[in-house]
Amino acid sequence: MRASAYVLVTVTSGKAREVRDQITKLRDVTLVDAVLGPYDLIASVTGADFNSIGNLVIEKMHSIQGVERTLTCNVIVLEE
Repeated sequence: MRASAYVLVTVTSGKAREVRDQITKLRDVTLVDAVLGPYDLIASVTGADFNSIGNLVIEKMHSIQGVERTLTCNVIVLEE
């Protein structure tokens, strides 16, 4: 089973469109939405495991100009 997560992104003022466009191009990013509130973008991502998702965030997303900070929320399966 592949791992998945939501990455909440805060961007520099006026850079939301540009950052969204760059994040959308990244491999394993399935969706990027602009939102209102404490974060500017929410990205849905997948990976082989949580470590690969962490590497995507640290190595790829953090290198995009305009990304100020991220918060990664790993998705878990609640078993009954």
